[in-house]
Amino acid sequence: MSPACLHASNGTCLAWHDDGKQHGRVMLGIPRRYSHFVFGIIQSGLTSLIAAGIASFPAGSAMVFLRHWMVSWLFAWAAMLPIVLLAAPAIRAFSLRLTQEEGLVNRVGRHEKTPPGQSQAGRKVIGG
Repeated sequence: MSPACLHASNGTCLAWHDDGKQHGRVMLGIPRRYSHFVFGIIQSGLTSLIAAGIASFPAGSAMVFLRHWMVSWLFAWAAMLPIVLLAAPAIRAFSLRLTQEEGLVNRVGRHEKTPPGQSQAGRKVIGG
């Protein structure tokens, strides 16, 4: 078994069957308020890695391909990271405007889904 394990907030291991043993800690301890930066770094890195690989594919040999791919990736990542970090809040706000919470009244006045224990009128249901 690998020593790395993702733990839930209560300390239970999420990656393997809970055998009561400590499997190690994967988390870096970055405060949750910076999660959008971590997301942006990972997302821009992965996207630019794939795009640079596709753009580098016509290279002749494997070594030329790898060298070109890694150099292209580093430049692409350096260019995309600030764009992703600056655009992410606007994209999130826009996506929230395009969607709605489940259970809210839609424009025609019908309920899409009602929460458990409530009627469609929003009143508590006996026993719910």
